[in-house]
Order: sequence, then structure tokens, then C-alpha cells
Amino acid sequence: MSTPKINHSEFKFCEILWANEPISSIELVKLCKEQLEWSKSTTYTIIKRLSDRGVVKFEDKTVTSLVSKEEACKAESIAVVDRNFAGSLPGFVATFVGGRQLSEEELDELQAIIDECRKDK
Repeated sequence: MSTPKINHSEFKFCEILWANEPISSIELVKLCKEQLEWSKSTTYTIIKRLSDRGVVKFEDKTVTSLVSKEEACKAESIAVVDRNFAGSLPGFVATFVGGRQLSEEELDELQAIIDECRKDK
């Protein structure tokens, strides 16, 4: 099963949730008002929308995530590569690096990732 898409404002909401879960919906409304300047109805609309898509669970007035931050970031990263680089990871990396000088540490980290991928094959 693929991770549901989470748009920018939903992701901001999820960041509050991930940092505070499990959290009562009343407390979540308060935090969203403070941090996002959202009304109570906006927060409950987002809770309902994300609940319907399987991103959060809203039960007994408590909200918890069903999708981790890591899963959401991974899904968005894959979508960016698919959408903007026709699924080409090397094309993405070449564009992202874009002639910048990488440090030896960065090159070593990238090489370690490549080595790990080769090992997993």
C-alpha cells in the first residue's frame, strides 16, 4: 500500500501532530491556532480529510498519526523525482548537485549509500 499524498499545509499540521502525539483534538486545535493561525473548523476539516485518507486516526477525541514523518518525506521525494525527472534518480542528483563542490564527507556519505544499495541487490 502506498503512502497517501500529503500537501504542504497538511504536512505542517502533521509536524505539529508528530511532535505531540497522541494528542487530544482540543489541544491540537489550540496548537494549530497558535502555530498555523487556523480556526477550529479548519483544524477539524484537516483531521477529517487526513483521517479519510488513512494518514491519521481520530478516535475517542484523540488524534494519532498512521503515517510517520519519514514515510511522508520518502513518498514526497519519490513524487518529486517522478514528476520532475521522469523517475530518473541520477537526473535528480545531477540537477541537485548542479556544479556545486561537494565536500569529501558528502561524497563519502553518497558513496556509502550507493555501496549499501549495491549490497542489498
